[in-house]
Amino acid sequence: MFIVESYALAVFMCIITMLCWGSWANTQKLASQEWDFKLFYWDYSIGVPLLALVLAFTLGSSGDAGRAFMPDISQASGDAIQLALLGGVVFNIANLLLVIAIDIAGMAVAFPVAIGLALVIGVLANYDPAQVSNSLMLFLGVGLVVVAIIIDALIYRKLPGTGNTGVGKGLVISVIAGIAMGFFYRFVAQSMSLDFANPTPGLMTPYSAGVVFGIGLLVSNIIWLIPLMYKPITGDAVTLGQYFSKGSTRLHLVGILGGAIWMVGFGFNIIAAGKAGYAVSYGLGQGATMVAAFWGVFIWKEFKDAPAGTTPLIVAMFACFLTGLALIVYSNL
Repeated sequence: MFIVESYALAVFMCIITMLCWGSWANTQKLASQEWDFKLFYWDYSIGVPLLALVLAFTLGSSGDAGRAFMPDISQASGDAIQLALLGGVVFNIANLLLVIAIDIAGMAVAFPVAIGLALVIGVLANYDPAQVSNSLMLFLGVGLVVVAIIIDALIYRKLPGTGNTGVGKGLVISVIAGIAMGFFYRFVAQSMSLDFANPTPGLMTPYSAGVVFGIGLLVSNIIWLIPLMYKPITGDAVTLGQYFSKGSTRLHLVGILGGAIWMVGFGFNIIAAGKAGYAVSYGLGQGATMVAAFWGVFIWKEFKDAPAGTTPLIVAMFACFLTGLALIVYSNL
């Protein structure tokens, strides 16, 4: 299996994670112009395990180091498989809430709040002093992310139509999504052996863990997505029959592409964790907040109706995220 040998390559792969996690929701924005996001999400959920299998049978089955995918998944203990499945289930409800928040409030609001909060919780939940060279730099970086979240909330409150509802429905859902998303990674990490070259018996390599995680995500649509289809938080109710009758081939492919993009990011992230450590790897990947905010602000023009004086706050938000991410990288040099 392919194993990351250098910290520089691990950081590069986490940057790819950042780009993927911050960009996949553009497929939702594109598809939602033609059909309900709850139908889109079925295709997204299919794209995740499909791409996980591609990684498992390519990078996860090549080379002489570690355990190849099939031998690895065959020896995995029941506890390890349950943890990875649980990671998929927890992530799914968090991601569904994030998708709902995007539908209500837009990418520039939902992503910075939900993913920024997930970054803070995820770094703390996955923190291991033995895996971090400079803990002070790590937590300073996380602190700047918190500041960026607060600035983003202030910007949101300036938008027309949000002042009378406090932080707004979209912001509240984003916060709930962020809390849930902060914990899913830990379950997947516990199912894996951190020594990829000589994996612990019973535990999995990142390639096997990614496949099991993807299955957990897809199957848990039964308990999370189907109820939301018939009793939606936002939008109209939809049926399973509409998924087959209303979706064109192009729309289905857009959704599958969204899931595949997200899984490329997740796969690279847990592969990089072998060298960077879980806290740093996860923290860098969640820099996706900055990427998504860029899309929301500059491409989708979600803050175009914000009052004068908002631009300095937007600049400050990006500056805090960038500086915070730089400190997270530095913390393990």
